Amino acid sequence: MSDESNKEKLGSAVKTGQNAIASILSLKDNNPKVFYGAIVGIVALLLVIMMSGGGSGVILESQSTQSRNIVAGQSYILKSSNSYSKNSSVRLVSVPGSMAAYDDTEEADREGCLHLPEGSSVTVKDLTDAFGKKNAFAKVVAETGECTGKGGWVSVNNVHPK
Repeated sequence: MSDESNKEKLGSAVKTGQNAIASILSLKDNNPKVFYGAIVGIVALLLVIMMSGGGSGVILESQSTQSRNIVAGQSYILKSSNSYSKNSSVRLVSVPGSMAAYDDTEEADREGCLHLPEGSSVTVKDLTDAFGKKNAFAKVVAETGECTGKGGWVSVNNVHPK
């Protein structure tokens, strides 16, 4: 191939592009409803394509829960996964998944065995699924302290091996 044939092909491609741009701009001037409607249609099509991606149905679990297999009948310790304070406690609830676990509007519930201090030794008695996650909550019973023999439900994120 010679340089002249390449220049001719490039020139024809440039002319075609200029003609396309000219026709689009003339459409904008002559029929703006069609021009802007086409733009909206292209944007809507792109949004549909972007929003419909994925959907494989695979739910990834966090690294911390994958690495631990909590087994009923075994002894564990409680550690609050959302606190760095040594004085933090883990709230026990009577129903797994109860939102009351995060309601601290009343300080009266701090008395008794509704809050176990971090590091308390417990035995897991049962596990239950919640919110589409297998073994999301564990029923625990305290092994030591003033709450020995008493228990409730906690998130498995708060149950750690000894």
